[in-house]
Amino acid sequence: MTVQRQLTLDLGTPPPSTFDNFFAGANAELVTRLRELDAALAAGPLADRTFYIWGDPGCGRSHLLHALVHETAPRQARFLSPQSALAAFSFDPRVSLYTVDDCDRLSSAQQIALFNLFNEVRAHPTSALVATGNAAPIALAVREDLRTRLGWGLVFHLAPLPDDGKAAVLKHAAKERGIALADDVPAYLLTHFRRDMPSLMALLDALDRFSLEQKRAVTLPLLRTMLASPDAAAVPVAAGAPESGEHPARFK
Repeated sequence: MTVQRQLTLDLGTPPPSTFDNFFAGANAELVTRLRELDAALAAGPLADRTFYIWGDPGCGRSHLLHALVHETAPRQARFLSPQSALAAFSFDPRVSLYTVDDCDRLSSAQQIALFNLFNEVRAHPTSALVATGNAAPIALAVREDLRTRLGWGLVFHLAPLPDDGKAAVLKHAAKERGIALADDVPAYLLTHFRRDMPSLMALLDALDRFSLEQKRAVTLPLLRTMLASPDAAAVPVAAGAPESGEHPARFK
């Protein structure tokens, strides 16, 4: 039976999304290409300068874009999303890297602006564009001309993490936060709660905060105590219900 609970989360700022805290797994080629993109642009003309990355929610698309921006020289990278102002989609020769998240959720005006931005990037050999969406270009719910452009460059399907990869991500994220995580905690989270990485990371952050309040180590008994506490209220608990997952911080 599915039990519904909710934890009230009052979280601090999570560690930044970087390539170091992204579990590449089957996506090693993509991560290597993205990691080397900024240096390759600086070295001279680059043939492959447009990327489209697609995958299910929770597979790590947003994390990779934030990692790109984080590791590019200040003011030379721009992160764009459905929440961005239309003017932000304008080409700026001072910007070498444009990242565009959730293309499938862009407004009609933003799609037109992205189409124009794509053409500008293609015309300027010192700039690159990396976009993400929830489906392959051929199935993406956007304007036909934009769909065609997104399929022109390198297209990668971001493979979801297997359970051992999710456990490794949780352990790495715990280490980044200075948490001594008991070995049985990741396995318990993966078998008793929603298995997408945003939910798992929210639980880890809540558990970290609770352990500080209780002055106790992060163990399975502490997790059970937190879930039984009067302050607990909303993390969907679905034992054995597998879902696609993402990486720490900004998983989408």
